Amino acid sequence: MEARIEPIPAGTVTSPHGFRAGATYAGIKKRAEDTLDLGILCSEAPCSAAALFTATKIKAAPVILSQKRLRSGKATAVVVNSGCANASTGQPGLDDATEMTALVAKMVDTPANRVLVASTGVIGHYLPMERVRASLKQIALNTDGGHNLARAIMTTDTMAKEIAVAVSVGADSFTIGGVAKGSGMIHPNLATLLCFLTTDAAVDSHFLKLALKKAVDISFNMISIDGDTSPNDMVLIMANGMAGNKPITADSKEAFIFQQALDQVCTKLAKATARDGEGATKLIAVTVGGAATTSQARQAARTIVSSPLVKAAIHGNDPNWGRIIAAAGRSGVKLVETKLELYLGNVCVIKAGCPLPFQQAEAVKILDSDEVPINLQLNLGAATATAWGCDLSQEYVTINSQYST
Repeated sequence: MEARIEPIPAGTVTSPHGFRAGATYAGIKKRAEDTLDLGILCSEAPCSAAALFTATKIKAAPVILSQKRLRSGKATAVVVNSGCANASTGQPGLDDATEMTALVAKMVDTPANRVLVASTGVIGHYLPMERVRASLKQIALNTDGGHNLARAIMTTDTMAKEIAVAVSVGADSFTIGGVAKGSGMIHPNLATLLCFLTTDAAVDSHFLKLALKKAVDISFNMISIDGDTSPNDMVLIMANGMAGNKPITADSKEAFIFQQALDQVCTKLAKATARDGEGATKLIAVTVGGAATTSQARQAARTIVSSPLVKAAIHGNDPNWGRIIAAAGRSGVKLVETKLELYLGNVCVIKAGCPLPFQQAEAVKILDSDEVPINLQLNLGAATATAWGCDLSQEYVTINSQYST
């Protein structure tokens, strides 16, 4: 069966048929030029829906409410704000989240229990609900609104993160789109982000959950910026079936290409998140190969990319490869030192566990690139995994020392 996945120029979360979005400024976060901080994403038709949420035990009000509603596997819309996390706000925060969904439900003519909610920003503050109520009425929903939604969910992000791909498989075609935000408090276990994915494909709800988990495991769960997580993480996908295809199930011939396309969308958004880390100047890509199992490869790669010492060395273009080996050694994975091979770009610095002579200037040049590839071969099996992160700069400290002031 012939199949193709092609990127859509200027694609976004409203590229799939039947999705609309819009955003406005509600005064939730500090005003700057063209600031947006409140948005809505909705479908013209009911959707199968699935989501993954923060793994922390402290969960924000929007997460608590959305988790409960998604037990049905159905959703039509999501309302989201930036500038206030609505986390650690108790029952009043949950009441505010519930009211936001009720207001949007009336706007898009859908039951309130089909509307989800997400928030991002400072923890421990209540939403300015008078402003939210007034501002929701100002939001105009349209098929180009995904671009504004991508901007409305930004906090310390320096760029909007959005993508869409067109998929053709046999006689069928459909689209998958998405937007994400994330710049700080990013770490494996869903990282700290909001991501909204849409597709006009008809997808069985059970398969949709499985596909999302697989895609997140190799993308958002493989990025780290600073080792911290938040109470607000959410990756949501909605499928409205308006492409008119036969519902895709786990046994369908189309399941493989749908998974490939979803993996591609999530990986692009995850890498964009890592590249946009607070104060970051470089994207770091750590590949661990030759591991005994995939889970071990993933664990080692995530440990290395999360290491503050590795990140600081790369920021300073210091080929201090011992920090990489030390991180691998404490990762808890099975390894044999005498079998290790380590590459900085194409420069091999360790072979059979022993250091090799190398041109320091060549290694420094690799570390001074916008994207720094690190490859560690364990030579114990066939499993491989890649994790993405960023360097650690003085600007990260500056941003986070002034975040709430």
